[in-house]
Amino acid sequence: MARCTAPINGHRTASAAANCPACGSRYNRGYNSYSPYSSSYSSSLNSSVSRSSSSGRAKARWSPTGSNILYTPAEIRTLTPVRENVEKRSTLPDLRDVFLCHAWDDRKDAAKELHDLLESKGVSVWFSEKDVLLGSSLLREIDKGLARSRVGIVLVTPAFLKRIQGEGIADKELSALLARDLLVPIVHNTTFENLREVSPLLGSRSGLSTMEESMGEVAAKLAELVTPSTMINCN
Repeated sequence: MARCTAPINGHRTASAAANCPACGSRYNRGYNSYSPYSSSYSSSLNSSVSRSSSSGRAKARWSPTGSNILYTPAEIRTLTPVRENVEKRSTLPDLRDVFLCHAWDDRKDAAKELHDLLESKGVSVWFSEKDVLLGSSLLREIDKGLARSRVGIVLVTPAFLKRIQGEGIADKELSALLARDLLVPIVHNTTFENLREVSPLLGSRSGLSTMEESMGEVAAKLAELVTPSTMINCN
């Protein structure tokens, strides 16, 4: 029978215990059962990492108590100055909550869907089908809509990209609109990369996208953003 070498060599280190003829096999079995490379440990670690990565989303400071809507850090950075302007303009009379800028080809599809979703949530929307004359300049209507609304939304679709590329939006005018922090791009069926290729200034502004969220979820975030009566939630 193997004898323990602890009285002579001691088991102060892992190697000493592993080399002991009496304790080595028991130690190695115990070590392997708790190995950080075991499948159960790896599975637990991966699960923890997944939970940690998804925990980056949080409620915005303007979210009402009880809201379950979560925003990415990039969305909060982008929307915070817009929200601050919403609060400043909340006392101005006769303002629509949102001006919806869109391509003519989207008026009966994506633009109408977003308009209907917003109005179903109590948001008043400046919409070309109701408020804008046909043939008007895109930039002129954006500027007029922003003046009469708390926030301007630009619904960026493939049709919109074609339209602004053809009209050649002036960087100077677009820069002035973006500097007011009243413009939020909503990217639908395209990407911010495609937008930047056509309009670098507008594409430099982050916004909301339907790539990972439904149009309904985007509308819910916009409704929270533009509701002036919402009390600031510090949680």
